[in-house]
Amino acid sequence: MSGVWILLGVGVLLTLFGLWARLANGRMQHHRRAQARLTSSQIGSDLGEQATLVQFTSAFCAPCRATRRILQEVAGMVPGVKHVDLDVDEYLGLARDLNVSRTPTVLVLDAHGAIVRRASGQPRKADVISALGEAIPA
Repeated sequence: MSGVWILLGVGVLLTLFGLWARLANGRMQHHRRAQARLTSSQIGSDLGEQATLVQFTSAFCAPCRATRRILQEVAGMVPGVKHVDLDVDEYLGLARDLNVSRTPTVLVLDAHGAIVRRASGQPRKADVISALGEAIPA
């Protein structure tokens, strides 16, 4: 009988972990490291006049393609916002410094390169637009 209770307990824990992972996937969060900034030389491209959407991607990442479309669409909608796509293999040192552990990882930078928001996984378009509202001064 105790084996059944153990199995039930493990099932509940796995279900809770699955729900947490599903909720956290793609959610825009505040960047934990205060004062983290990226420069144009680090990302290999000029920063946007208002904000920059940086996407870390990999060759075999299916959600990366959908994320790329979302970020390009948002960058096209908002003047002064630029989308930069970085391959993790080419920018491995930067990815390690920023603790990028999965792709896609999206960083929202303000005009000075400060990381305002971060998402691991495919973010929703509305969340990206909301994060830009925080990065672009009114």
